[in-house]
Amino acid sequence: MSPDTFVLLAATIVGLYMAANIGANDLANAMGTSVGSGALTLKKAVAISIVANLLGAVLAGGHVTNTISKGMINPDLLAATPDKLMLGMFAALLAAGIWVHLATVFGLPVSTSHSIVGAVVGFGVISVGVSAISWGKVLTIALSWVVSPIAGAIIAGTIYYLIRERILRSDKPEKEAMRWSPYLIGSVLVVIILSFIFKGLKNLHLNLGFVQALAIALPCAALGGLVGRFWLKYLLLREAQAESQTTPLQAFFAHLQVMTACYVAFAHGANDVANAVGPLAAIFSVVKTKSVVMQVEVPVWMLAIGGIAVGGGLFAFGSKVMETIGGKITEVTPVRGFCAEIGAATTILVCSRLGLPVSTTHVLVGSVVGVGFMRGMGFLDMRLLRNIGSSWVITLPFTVVLAMIIYKMLTWIFL
Repeated sequence: MSPDTFVLLAATIVGLYMAANIGANDLANAMGTSVGSGALTLKKAVAISIVANLLGAVLAGGHVTNTISKGMINPDLLAATPDKLMLGMFAALLAAGIWVHLATVFGLPVSTSHSIVGAVVGFGVISVGVSAISWGKVLTIALSWVVSPIAGAIIAGTIYYLIRERILRSDKPEKEAMRWSPYLIGSVLVVIILSFIFKGLKNLHLNLGFVQALAIALPCAALGGLVGRFWLKYLLLREAQAESQTTPLQAFFAHLQVMTACYVAFAHGANDVANAVGPLAAIFSVVKTKSVVMQVEVPVWMLAIGGIAVGGGLFAFGSKVMETIGGKITEVTPVRGFCAEIGAATTILVCSRLGLPVSTTHVLVGSVVGVGFMRGMGFLDMRLLRNIGSSWVITLPFTVVLAMIIYKMLTWIFL
């Protein structure tokens, strides 16, 4: 076996390992509240998220990606030594994969984007020096530890408060739900459509302005809201006839929750599969061209395999993070789960448009916390939240140091 073939094989295995860990941790966040609230069984959640994630990766995934994730290092600095870039990206994939795997074992939701960024910084410090790192971007990522969860908590908590006061605590909850259903469904559709345009489908380069996007979203949302009113009426009638233990309101919010969860899974495939296949594509490019380029093509087959590996990781060992998001932080019902999901989707949309740094994982955790906070501090597992917060802070330094160690070992062996 030639050295190039060995490197490609090893890189593929490590890339798939990283993708599986992304599924077990990141993708598990998307469906965690749906499983915890009982809106979906674990098997259905896994099946739906695998399909949505795969579609996101193939249809809207990053077909062109920067050689080095998030622009932490200028690839030109490694132009004369492509082998260093190849080994560095290999070390980054392995270091990030190990960290995310450890966090998953303990059921701690962490940002896989931050993990790969930390790992890239680690090999960059050794390969091109401390001064070559874009420390301003690193600081921006650290800022998201604060911005993401607080923004998610405020928006999701506010949505839950309004629904609780306007509908759940009213004298006739079902009548109030019927009255508010067009607005609820319409708002969900507006957020999902705008999110698809600006974030979930950003790699399709639709180049639509905000006014143009609203011109598409509002009529669709209005139509969906009117249809949704009849849908809720059907649910009320069906649940009453079936004498089910699930109340019509719970069934209604469960359906809305699943809609938003599917969007989050799709957007995850569109944006986060690149965390695994992007560095892999860079390694393939170096082996093939023996040179360093600023951007590399990511073949559709690579995105598809990455999407499948992400789904496989969720299926194999994603249950612990699902349990954390779906019930351990605070008890989740369909209403609370819906508020957390739509709150997270809204937060990601708003912050992305404002240019604020956010992590999907951190936003989702913050949204669940915000809903729990509205019920009272006693309904939150503060010990678990401290552990989760600690894991977020540890992510960057841990992956930096681990990548440095792995990269140094690889250079001793191969260079």
